[in-house]
Amino acid sequence: MQQIKALVFDVFGTLVDWRTSIARETERSLAPLGITVDWLAFADAWRDQYQPAMEEVRAGRIPFCKLDRLHRRNLDVVLADLGLDAVDEPVRQQLNLAWHRLDAWPDVSAGLRALRRHHRLAPCSNGNISLMVDLARRNDFPWDAILGAEVARDYKPKPVVYLAAADAFDLRPEETMMVAAHSADLAAAADVGLRTAFIARPDEFGPGRGEAAATVAVDVSAKNLLALAQALEQPHR
Repeated sequence: MQQIKALVFDVFGTLVDWRTSIARETERSLAPLGITVDWLAFADAWRDQYQPAMEEVRAGRIPFCKLDRLHRRNLDVVLADLGLDAVDEPVRQQLNLAWHRLDAWPDVSAGLRALRRHHRLAPCSNGNISLMVDLARRNDFPWDAILGAEVARDYKPKPVVYLAAADAFDLRPEETMMVAAHSADLAAAADVGLRTAFIARPDEFGPGRGEAAATVAVDVSAKNLLALAQALEQPHR
């Protein structure tokens, strides 16, 4: 573990509670218009469009574009599916920025600060740079850099996203640890030589519907970021 110089993080689900945050923000935007839906189901439906939209980029069917643009396309799909075509453009623009207003899980800010004592930190997210900056400012994330899809010009789990994050810090892959609450993300990072840490977020998709344990081999598993900081502290003592 002492070889690890930088930690790079998945953000949606690992660091921030996107589901309840998006449900809250959607209600704030649409309820004043007299719209009543299941707000958590709306958040789930919007998120369900996430991977298919990125796959259009990964497969080369459309050029790379920022996640904000994909989120907006996905929002239009969900509104249409619910028969809410009357929602006007200003409301759609404001609602699309809900992803910039997500709240962190309770352990994250303190956990990142503890981890930063011995490691460089950056997101390795599919979110675009302005989105990551807004989440950092909202939730007090002490990043050393903003990395991820917009830097690599592709979306995880493409290898270039993980390798570009390590290279940005002038590190070898094995000197870089990917931290995520999603086994598939960690498996893809490990395939290109990064070390991996799993963080349990069992309620990410609703009570008991997230990953409580990794389903792939990882270097470290922890219940939260503070526990990860304790685990990684040992080689430095």
